[in-house]
Amino acid sequence: MNEIHPSAVIHAQAELGANNHIGPHVVIEPDVVIGNGNQFLTGAVIKSGAHIGDNNVFHEHAVIAGLPQDLSFDAAEATRVSIGDNNTFREAVTVNRASTKENRITQIGSDNYFMVGSHIAHDCQLGNEIVVAPYAGFAGHVHIADKAFISGGVMVHQFVNIGRLAMVGGNAKITQDVLPFFITDGVPAYVKGINIVGLRRAGLLAADIKVLKQAYKILFTTASLERALRELMNLDHDLATQLHDFISASKRSFHRTEK
Repeated sequence: MNEIHPSAVIHAQAELGANNHIGPHVVIEPDVVIGNGNQFLTGAVIKSGAHIGDNNVFHEHAVIAGLPQDLSFDAAEATRVSIGDNNTFREAVTVNRASTKENRITQIGSDNYFMVGSHIAHDCQLGNEIVVAPYAGFAGHVHIADKAFISGGVMVHQFVNIGRLAMVGGNAKITQDVLPFFITDGVPAYVKGINIVGLRRAGLLAADIKVLKQAYKILFTTASLERALRELMNLDHDLATQLHDFISASKRSFHRTEK
């Protein structure tokens, strides 16, 4: 059974699982699929194209699967938003459904926490255990890997990749890829050091952090990037390899240390 407030508006073509709590003035449109144990607080709006897993919480006036803010988008396109499990969307968070025919999905994983007023634009791909602080915004096609921390007021340019366990400082302007494991901050943004607090919270050992310190030194003191990448591989450690692979795959280049 679902607990549904009498003022909620739920379209007959929406699919609901069990044990969902649907509060006052919630709107759920057609072509919505909802799993089990979710909470929709006052005024949350779940628009067509949303596919939602289990045990998520949508706070007041969150809007999920709104049309992409893309002037070329055809509203007849059947794109969607896919959301995993155990996510929290605080007040006035907005998530837009996809814009492109090729992808068709704005993807959000599980165990993420989106604070008040944050915005996830069309075609973004987010992993798991990400924290997004108030009023951060991601333009279209941004990819964010697991356990990244995005501070308040951060603005991220379209097509940017943010690496695993990265931390982005408050109000930073992100126009290039953000390296995993490091802190990136500022306007314009630059790498400030290792994300030691985040790494420790994630359970990385002192030996792992030592390797990342070596990798940091190699990357930002070696004369050429090509040589730095070779030296990262010579560290023969999985974290250094992940850093190497992230840089090698970067199409926008990446934020570096302050000049």
